[in-house]
Amino acid sequence: MNQEFRERFYRRERQSVPAARDFTQAALAAWQKTSRADDILLCVSELTTNALLHGVPPGRGFLLRITHADDTVRVEVHDSGPGTPTVPQRSATAENGRGLLLVEALADKWGVGERDPGKEVWCEFGPGTAQAPPEDPDGARTVHKVDYDSSSTSATVAAPPVNTRR
Repeated sequence: MNQEFRERFYRRERQSVPAARDFTQAALAAWQKTSRADDILLCVSELTTNALLHGVPPGRGFLLRITHADDTVRVEVHDSGPGTPTVPQRSATAENGRGLLLVEALADKWGVGERDPGKEVWCEFGPGTAQAPPEDPDGARTVHKVDYDSSSTSATVAAPPVNTRR
């Protein structure tokens, strides 16, 4: 198995989140692992933000490690704070608390491991690509809206197909 990794330590400051995202983007480009880059970068943003808000005590920082082995990219964020993060109960009125919901939705796998000190939150991405919404024969796209009460509805949005070729 061919495996490479890159890691960087970040201080407890707001600028660390975009810096971690840029670091990850550079690693993915160097490894030519860009098919799921948008999903990976969003999860890096969410996990590093969670580390800053909930896991990093004052005066400390967090470690970001990006690994690729064969067709899998793994993101690990290690912080020294106590506690185990959990996916919050879904709420339509909450103004925050959706980071792990996004990670759960976008990553193929994710989890939390114990580290000394603190914990490591990780997620993995296989070689798949993001799926486009299904198209109806008349060119309208079907959009699914997930209600936070676990029921879902479907609506058809009449819009011409978007041509992304240049």
